[in-house]
Amino acid sequence: MNTGFDPVAQDFLNVALPKGRLGERVYAMLAQAGYPCPELLDPKRKLIFENPEAKVRYFWVKPSDVPAYVERGAADVGVAGKDILLEYAPSVYELLDLNIGKCRMCVAALEGFRDDPDRRLRVATEFPRIARSYYSAQSRDIDVVRLHGSIEIAPILGLTDVIVDIVETGTTLRENGLRPYETIVEISARLIANKVSYKFKHEAIQALFEGLREQVAQKEAAQ
Repeated sequence: MNTGFDPVAQDFLNVALPKGRLGERVYAMLAQAGYPCPELLDPKRKLIFENPEAKVRYFWVKPSDVPAYVERGAADVGVAGKDILLEYAPSVYELLDLNIGKCRMCVAALEGFRDDPDRRLRVATEFPRIARSYYSAQSRDIDVVRLHGSIEIAPILGLTDVIVDIVETGTTLRENGLRPYETIVEISARLIANKVSYKFKHEAIQALFEGLREQVAQKEAAQ
């Protein structure tokens, strides 16, 4: 089936947006920067959107997949959380902290938890690379149990001692009798670029970058 999509078109910037609220916030910034595409917010199932006048092509992808699209050149630029970049370590350029989608990667456990350094710590997480890197820096032996979603239940059922997960408000933790004990890293959304695209579409990427950087600077100045 011919979709009319040409992934190698040199006069368009291909932008991978994470599905969900974060992607909508990113798009609002891009539209303000001069890259609007109103049909992008249409609730239909279409995934690829173009604005020939702005020379931009957007597509929605799963947040954790954004780095793969950018690294492999299907997208010239994209936006991904710092957690995703740390976990998958893609070979891309990280251009800008957009100062949105803020949260933190934390170690959390049941109230009253006390770590016993004489035995291996059991850790439930969706981010094994981040967890191993964090505890390796402490020379701490861990046993990682990789889970996807609702990992707060792991310590409650005795599957693990702690969890390593993203914390926004901490409400879910509190409701399940857990609390964050340590912050591993602060998380926010980052603008990333394909390394080849950054060379051959540098002027276009730089213009988009400047439009976003100006908004970030204005927001920081107002805080």
